[in-house]
Amino acid sequence: MTSDRDGRLTVTLCRDLREFSALAAEWDALHRRCPTATPFQSHAWLHSWWLSYGVPGRLRIVLARRGERLVGAAPLMLAHRPMPLLVPMGGAISDFFDILVDGACTHDAVAALERGLDRAAVHTVIDLREVRPDASAQLLFALWPGARSRLTDSTCMELPALPITALIERMPGARGQRVRAKLRKTDAAGIECRAVTGHRVAAAVDTLLRLHALQWRGRGVNAEHLRPRFRAHLVRSTRRMVRDGDASLREFLLDGEVVAADLSLRSALLTGGYLYGADPRLRERKVDVSSMLLREVAEQAAGTGSGVLSLLRGSEQYKNHWAPVAVVNQRLLLARSVLDPLLRLRESQVVVRDRAAETVKTRFPAARDWHGRLSGLPSSGLQAMGRN
Repeated sequence: MTSDRDGRLTVTLCRDLREFSALAAEWDALHRRCPTATPFQSHAWLHSWWLSYGVPGRLRIVLARRGERLVGAAPLMLAHRPMPLLVPMGGAISDFFDILVDGACTHDAVAALERGLDRAAVHTVIDLREVRPDASAQLLFALWPGARSRLTDSTCMELPALPITALIERMPGARGQRVRAKLRKTDAAGIECRAVTGHRVAAAVDTLLRLHALQWRGRGVNAEHLRPRFRAHLVRSTRRMVRDGDASLREFLLDGEVVAADLSLRSALLTGGYLYGADPRLRERKVDVSSMLLREVAEQAAGTGSGVLSLLRGSEQYKNHWAPVAVVNQRLLLARSVLDPLLRLRESQVVVRDRAAETVKTRFPAARDWHGRLSGLPSSGLQAMGRN
């Protein structure tokens, strides 16, 4: 652990999992005070992710305190390939990265994290993926005194946090009428929705993953969603996040049988559907799964007052039916000035790989997930209803 002081501000580097585990209450409080925080910066999500995906000895979390109060956190980890890098915790299964800063002292907290990151990245490039345009990490980028580069990353689609009736009213007349008709068919089928809490979370996650695999069987399911480590992460994180009001796990029943399930995550900034599964037999009943699920997530977003309803990563055509706004995430590269050649090398690697991925997508449209696979970013859930 290292430290530096600026008045009452202290900056430390957390490299120990036990120390990170003990930060849960402080971290959750900071998460609530950070106006740009997404669900993927919650302690429940990151701690669980590390237990499933982390590599011992590579934890690198920069912490800033004012007195005893945690006012800033940059959750990173060390990677060695293709070069020494500091990269976000949360990895490929997280849709957004950001630093956490206390809204009451944003500038001071960002400045403290900048100094801490400069110390932590003596020999490495900082490679921040999936940063929203309004993220606090953008303030860090603006303040960074060394080498830096900004690239584009995934496109996300966002809707206002309104009930489904209001979202339908935003659509062209004929399209809105079709959605209303689909929802009437869903209601006529007698499908019921119930929330899952407490001790039922683990079993409901298993059901969700089973239905998810079933709906994509033979169509290229995301292999990560079938792995035990993903299941373990989802159970751990969802149990805590449902308890704390940061997630909703729902099951949809037909004649007493669970035929669909979905998981949505939320923070003060946004509500977003993360993963869903549906029995293919619903198609035979003329049930439009996407509108059924979106209705529930929209009601949740409107009820909690979240700023936006995010469809998360992916710009699939079906999302455009809802007249969303496209928001392009960014990739921020930072390094000390003396490491500018290394940063430029990393920049060129990213650009070449992205161009190759775009070429593949253009020439072979069926390879819809190729860009994500090349980038190490498997698609997830309702962020891609109609995808895996």
